[in-house]
Amino acid sequence: MIQEVLRQLPTESTQQAVGYPTLFTLVALGSLVPVVPTGALVSSAAVVAFHQTSPFALLYVFAAASAAAFLGDICLYWLGQRGVRSKNGSKWLEAITRRAAPERLEQARQKLDEHGGAVLVLSRLVPAGRIPVMLACLLGRMPLRQFARGDVPACLAWAATYQLIGILGGSLFREPWQGVLAAVVLTVLVSGAPAVWRRLRTRWAH
Repeated sequence: MIQEVLRQLPTESTQQAVGYPTLFTLVALGSLVPVVPTGALVSSAAVVAFHQTSPFALLYVFAAASAAAFLGDICLYWLGQRGVRSKNGSKWLEAITRRAAPERLEQARQKLDEHGGAVLVLSRLVPAGRIPVMLACLLGRMPLRQFARGDVPACLAWAATYQLIGILGGSLFREPWQGVLAAVVLTVLVSGAPAVWRRLRTRWAH
């Protein structure tokens, strides 16, 4: 029974031919419309790549994820710039503004003034930190070229971090689906822990 199921699974080359473009598309879409859990996608793809025989599988995942994240960020920033320059704004600028809490935006502005473009790297690694920093850059009229220079290392660091989470999940379990589940759980914990901590700290303060 198990052998029959295994025979029906796509070959490794087919998985790669479909998987990498799909990963690229979903990560780019998730960067442009921040509702797709892109970190979990990268970690899950890294688990699958970890169990494949191709020596370059993990490298392809890293390249696809980082390039897609950069493309999505640049497109979103460009659309936001159009809104900043327009008298009537734009739906993209409004969407970015709605997703940036006032206190997080003020923190992002302060850090941007103190550290400049280096803040972009941390914004990609801190959960829910990307949008406030991007909005601060937009409101500060940072040129697209300058934003892009800071966003390159940010996307590389982000892809490497979530890929390492996937590798960790893949190395702990023999079956890929077990590693994917572990990677998703780790990603959720990494992404959600800071928000939970802030809420608890706020309650304790009151």
